[in-house]
Amino acid sequence: MSKRTQSGGGDEEVPKPPRTWVLYVLRCRDGTLYCGITNDLTRRLDQHNRGKGARYTRGRGPVLLIKSWSAVSQSAALKAELAFKSLSREAKEKKLRSRARKDIVSCLLRGEA
Repeated sequence: MSKRTQSGGGDEEVPKPPRTWVLYVLRCRDGTLYCGITNDLTRRLDQHNRGKGARYTRGRGPVLLIKSWSAVSQSAALKAELAFKSLSREAKEKKLRSRARKDIVSCLLRGEA
């Protein structure tokens, strides 16, 4: 919803800022990785840590945020999530340590692939 302000005599709509979608990776208490997307990272982390998030993380909390990346759209975030999940464990760990921006996950996040 947008807010209305009164200035000068007429109502003016102030648009809400667009929601930024992010791809995030958590490390669970048992050392496993969990990857997901959200447009409210703080809320989603709280859900995971309260046992109200994804079924996978429910018995594996508390979780620790390892990394998150912004996406240009929800669609881009979903595609990048699928690409990240398809990587081997070794490749996932490498991506988490890397600052490279030319890999498939990074390209998908930018909407380039």
